[in-house]
Amino acid sequence: MFPEHRPRRLRVSPAMRRLVSETTLRPRQLILPMFVAEGASQPRPISSMPGVVQHTRDSLRKAAVDAVRAGVGGLMIFGVPSTRDAIGSGATDEHGILNLALADLRAELGDDTVLMADTCLDEFTDHGHCGVLDEHGGVDNDATLDRYAAMALAQAEAGAHLLGPSGMMDGQVGVIRRALDAAGYSGTGILAYAVKYASAFYGPFREAVDSQLQGDRKTYQQDPGNAREALREIELDVAEGADLVMIKPALSYLDIVRAAAEHSPVPVAAYNISGEYAMVEAAAANGWLDRERTVLEVLTSIRRAGADQVLTYWAAEAAAWLDRDR
Repeated sequence: MFPEHRPRRLRVSPAMRRLVSETTLRPRQLILPMFVAEGASQPRPISSMPGVVQHTRDSLRKAAVDAVRAGVGGLMIFGVPSTRDAIGSGATDEHGILNLALADLRAELGDDTVLMADTCLDEFTDHGHCGVLDEHGGVDNDATLDRYAAMALAQAEAGAHLLGPSGMMDGQVGVIRRALDAAGYSGTGILAYAVKYASAFYGPFREAVDSQLQGDRKTYQQDPGNAREALREIELDVAEGADLVMIKPALSYLDIVRAAAEHSPVPVAAYNISGEYAMVEAAAANGWLDRERTVLEVLTSIRRAGADQVLTYWAAEAAAWLDRDR
């Protein structure tokens, strides 16, 4: 009964393994999230995300050019304002830090990359929620949609190719799509954060954007135990005009990434978020994991689950590794 089937034949050498590899991971599939801080005179390290910084406008431009040269597929930009208010006025101010940074990058890079903007109010509000609050302290869905429409127009005017509504407000994609089309921005696309869970893994990101949040976002972000709801959210966003959809976080929700890939008629992205980044970096710093191998395994797992694009803070570094090993 000697084994007639020997799968190990296809693992005998690096060339053989490369030949039969089922999942590709290439720089063009990676998107680099970046932070830019108003008033910063030099890049500010983010303690919970080693290697990631709040950029100045100048350092953002340089890092963005380097990332594009490394081959990354796109850049997702987050703004960190110096002042905030209840409605997130800085998000719609043409001189607000995010809109200025988008204009800088569009002027610098043109169409050489896909420039993406976080279309959400949480960085800009003094209460840290993703929308406008009502008299009871809850997030007012429809009042928030008006702010999203205005924010979308400001970002499109600044030069973003894709807008990333991430607040999980009902109807956000449709309102943004109609506002863009009415203003003549029919070519500006929407990368909808269709499935965003109320996750514990966002902690380091809160430091990265100096979040003012008290409490949680469970009334608008999804319950981690729900899967069917995710598919419903995707269907709604696609019906409202989403050009791509996103799953966030990635690693704890690879089953959702797979389900989305099987059902979505548009490309599916997944966000390898701050907490996922931080735990690998911490383990690697302690010598518990081989950093490069772990990073590439994490990113490959997200691609294998079905993500067409992966947002990751390792994007530029991983792109260099992948080109080296090509």
